[in-house]
Amino acid sequence: MASTSGTKSLIGFIGQGYVGKNYADDFEQRGFPTVRYALEEPYRENKEKIAACDIVFIAVPTPTTPEGFDDSIVREAIGLAGAGKIAIVKSTIVPGTTKSFQDQYPDRVVFYSPEFLSEATAAHDAAHPFSNILGSATDDAAHWAAAEQVHTLLPPAPFKLTCDSTEAELIKYAHNANGFVQVVLWNMFYDLAARSGSSWDVVQKALRADPYLSHTYLSPVHKTGRGAGGHCFIKDFAALRGLYEEEVGDAGGIAALSALEAKNISLLKESGKDLDLLQAVYGENI
Repeated sequence: MASTSGTKSLIGFIGQGYVGKNYADDFEQRGFPTVRYALEEPYRENKEKIAACDIVFIAVPTPTTPEGFDDSIVREAIGLAGAGKIAIVKSTIVPGTTKSFQDQYPDRVVFYSPEFLSEATAAHDAAHPFSNILGSATDDAAHWAAAEQVHTLLPPAPFKLTCDSTEAELIKYAHNANGFVQVVLWNMFYDLAARSGSSWDVVQKALRADPYLSHTYLSPVHKTGRGAGGHCFIKDFAALRGLYEEEVGDAGGIAALSALEAKNISLLKESGKDLDLLQAVYGENI
């Protein structure tokens, strides 16, 4: 468990991409001693030091490939945490996965905590979260006490929640799926405006003033092209569609998700955006 003495807990971070790096930076800026481990230099030599950390945050890749969702890198990372320590998974994982992590590592406390960082504003997002969510794979006093202890170490947020780990995993997928759907929807309206001889700038200006709408994804042409791209949207929506087929299986829902997925693929391909990420998920023949 985390340190209960007067000294601050030693916090470990596995993975130093934009998620792990910015969380580690925030903890260091708030005065916590940290250990960073990643496959890249200069962090490679810190692998054995992770076991001494009171709490270990894990932010490593969870790819979706043509063969399906792959959580193997996270599983290996949890094994680096010491017995009796707390491992907190920040990587996006399919709902239900944390419970299997906890079964595999019963001598550690395993939580899932969704991250909501945007790559362009990751440093600010890590330091100023809009919510702190901890999902526990086990409903017992030890896990709930550990969750309360972790909450005291996180940067303050207007919303705080400790819940079941599968609920926390669903929250993350809902967050990403919402953004994906918005990107596809506004791209469709963008084309509709063009075909009808209307100005998208005028339409967008009004939408930005609408308090019932999120304004985050109202620019259909974004970065290098059109469509829901980046390291999260493509792989996570593919995994979500697969999970829905497996767990729910109704034809209408599958058709709706598949249609959104297909539309997004066409937007990415037509604009040449993130084609390498698209091929990583669906294969080179996409």
